[in-house]
Amino acid sequence: MRYPVKETEEKHQRIVREASRLFRERGFKDVTVAEVMKAAGLTHGAFYSHFSSKEALMAAATEYGMQNTLERVAKNFATPAGRKAYIDRYLSTKHRDHPETGCTMAALSSEIRREPVARDAFTASLKEILAAIGEERGEAILTTATMVGAMMLARAVTDEAFSREILKEIREKLT
Repeated sequence: MRYPVKETEEKHQRIVREASRLFRERGFKDVTVAEVMKAAGLTHGAFYSHFSSKEALMAAATEYGMQNTLERVAKNFATPAGRKAYIDRYLSTKHRDHPETGCTMAALSSEIRREPVARDAFTASLKEILAAIGEERGEAILTTATMVGAMMLARAVTDEAFSREILKEIREKLT
């Protein structure tokens, strides 16, 4: 049975959105295709109508997450007040505690380096994000790497006070 194009596209976007959320929450290896399809409200069998492999889904989910970041950066970095508000939200305990709704870079960078298809999507989107920051490229790289690294460290440590200190120090330095 063939579905209307619009309905098929909506299902495809739902799969990508749910995959992006689950991958950011648990990583590529700890999420199965069946889990993604269930989260999207679809059967496992429908997967191959949308993607050729889990790796293709990983690339699409990476691009989706990175494009969401690009949209937020482009919107917020346009003004000094927006830049500060973005950095404050990014370097927050809420973002730290909810990787599934946060930045793909902070959640998946260590895994993306091992995934060639996802890596290509990540690289292209990162270049767009750096351009959208609106600073000299070297400064944009420094800002992005500092924010992403701080979030990764804050998530990795077991000491709550130390985690908050990492976020606070970087937030203060960047704003």
